[in-house]
Amino acid sequence: MNESPHPDFLWRNPEPRRAYDVVIVGGGGHGLATAYYLAKNHGITDVAVLEKGWLAGGNMARNTTIIRSNYLWDESAGIYEHALKLWEGLAEELDYDLLFSQRGVLNLAHSPADVREGMRRVNANLLNGIDAEWLDADEVRKFCPIVNTSPDVRHPVLGATLQRRAGIAKHDRVAWAYARAADRLGVDLIQGCEVTGFDIAGGRVRGVRTNLGRIGAHRVALAAAGHTSVLAARAGIRLPLQSHPLQALVSELLEPVLDCVVMSNAVHVYVSQAHKGELVMGAGIDAYNSYGQRGSFHIIERQMSAALELFPIFARARVLRTWAGIVDVSPDASPIIGLTPVENLFVNAGWGTGGFKATPGSGWVYADTIANGRPHPLAEPFTLDRFTTGALIDEHGAAAVAH
Repeated sequence: MNESPHPDFLWRNPEPRRAYDVVIVGGGGHGLATAYYLAKNHGITDVAVLEKGWLAGGNMARNTTIIRSNYLWDESAGIYEHALKLWEGLAEELDYDLLFSQRGVLNLAHSPADVREGMRRVNANLLNGIDAEWLDADEVRKFCPIVNTSPDVRHPVLGATLQRRAGIAKHDRVAWAYARAADRLGVDLIQGCEVTGFDIAGGRVRGVRTNLGRIGAHRVALAAAGHTSVLAARAGIRLPLQSHPLQALVSELLEPVLDCVVMSNAVHVYVSQAHKGELVMGAGIDAYNSYGQRGSFHIIERQMSAALELFPIFARARVLRTWAGIVDVSPDASPIIGLTPVENLFVNAGWGTGGFKATPGSGWVYADTIANGRPHPLAEPFTLDRFTTGALIDEHGAAAVAH
């Protein structure tokens, strides 16, 4: 009998040891990427990734997989462009087909203010060495014929920014690839292990308490998205984060109709078509704070009506399922990466609605920060103390759509 080319498991499921050099709390995309780069770039393999559920079962399993780097501010552009360059070689490096597709991302402009903002962002991107183009309404029509570019609608399309190197990838494959690669380098990936507290002595973290018992650690790194603030509070740290549900939906499988990603802030929806054929749609966060992975129906209803406004062709598509992830929003809509007031306790949070696209870049700079005990140069603007110094980045209004 021929042996199956597919292994039963992509990674081991070991029992946790008594102690590790580094414990990463959160087994999503950022936690797994951090573990991989700690081992690969820094030779630190005495690492455990603790995940309270199953690997990549949180926001990593619930996102809309858009990848782009066309942010306005230099600090954001730096880390997201670093991530995009890593994305471009990631499938080869991890030896895993991530279905990474650089199909281009359109950001539509619907008003003179949108046009000015879009042109400003294109020029800022070009100054940062990031590919960016401005398309007028006719060029938008040619690039994506199914967008409603009629001048007689509520929000007529006046133009769009285009980043051709941007696109999508298959989220669970990204997580599996990082998990397999980290496991092969000796990292322990431990599922069903919830961190319930921290052992702190003399202002320094000594380990974590979990439902599987105490695990000692020289360094502890938080990477738990919308639950980071809860964990940090257990270590006596109050982080400037709010947790919100972020909803998205997919349609039934359709024939290929949309070969790019289209985002609109004024109509407020973003749409892509996944490789299997389902339309993937999302919009803004639910307004209230919550840790429940479900949101209000009126948000989904607005998403669908916005999608029909932009794409009348979708009128007869049926919704297959909806979901929500818990995103961690910081006051300036930019991440928090670096050291905390507790020695050897590190934080990587505040990615809000834009975490997936940063996965490789975030893991790279976070691993460097943990290994060297100081922020990576790309992460220096994102330290926690900017909220006391006032050196905010404020990508809120600048990003057009935050995703």
